[in-house]
Amino acid sequence: MSTPVPDKPRFVVVPHRPYQKVLLALLLAAWLGSLVAVGVWATRRAVPELAQVRQELALTARRASEAEALVRQLRQNVTTLRRSDQISRAANAELQATLAEREEEISGLRADVAFYERLVGATGQRRGLSVHEAVFAPEAGGTWRYTVTLTQNLNRGAISKGEARLTVEGVKDGRLMSLPWEQLVQKPGAPGQPFSFRYFQQLEGSIMLPDGFTPQRVRVQLRADGNTVDQAFPWQAAEPRGD
Repeated sequence: MSTPVPDKPRFVVVPHRPYQKVLLALLLAAWLGSLVAVGVWATRRAVPELAQVRQELALTARRASEAEALVRQLRQNVTTLRRSDQISRAANAELQATLAEREEEISGLRADVAFYERLVGATGQRRGLSVHEAVFAPEAGGTWRYTVTLTQNLNRGAISKGEARLTVEGVKDGRLMSLPWEQLVQKPGAPGQPFSFRYFQQLEGSIMLPDGFTPQRVRVQLRADGNTVDQAFPWQAAEPRGD
C-alpha cells in the first residue's frame, strides 16, 4: 500500500511587523527632506552668483555693443579719410596740370610779346614780307594742322595782300618726294590761301600726307603785288591740340 502524501497548507503565517512600514516611510521622508534642503541651500547660494553673472553679462553685452559702434565709426572715418585723400590727390593733380598749362601759356605769351616788340618796336629789324615760322600738329582724322606766321615791318603803313602755298618735301619708300599744294589739300587746281595784313598774320588750315610718307621740310611760297617770296623750313611738329 502507498503512503498518503499530506496536502500543502493553503495559508502561510507571516509575522506582523508594522514598525517596518513606519521606518520605511520615515526614511523616504528623510530622503525627500534632504533633497529639498539641498535644493534650498543650492538656490540660496546660486541666486547671488547668478545675479552677479547676469550683471557681468549685461555689462559685457553693453561693452560689446559700444565696441561695435566704435568699430563702425572708425571704419566710416577711414572711408571718409580715404575719399578725402583721393579727392585731394585728384585736385592736386588737376591743379598741377593747370599750373603747367598756365606756365606754358605764359611762356608762349612772353615769346609773343618779345616777337611783337621786335616786330613793331623802334629797334626792330626792318624786313619786308616774310615767313616767320611754319608749325604742324597732327589731328584726329590723320590730317595735319598747320600754322604759318607771316610778318612785315618794312613799310608800316602798307598792307601786304596776296596768297600763300605750301610744298612739303620728304621721303617715301626710300625715294625723295615733293608734294605740291594741290595734292596737300587734295583739290586739283586749288588756289593758294589768301592773306592780308599790316604787320603780321597767322594762316591756319589742314593738309593730308600720303601713307608711308616722312616729311622733312616745308616750303612756303608767298605771292603779293607781283613779287614772290620762297622760304624753306625744317618740318616742325607740335603737340596735338586737345579739343
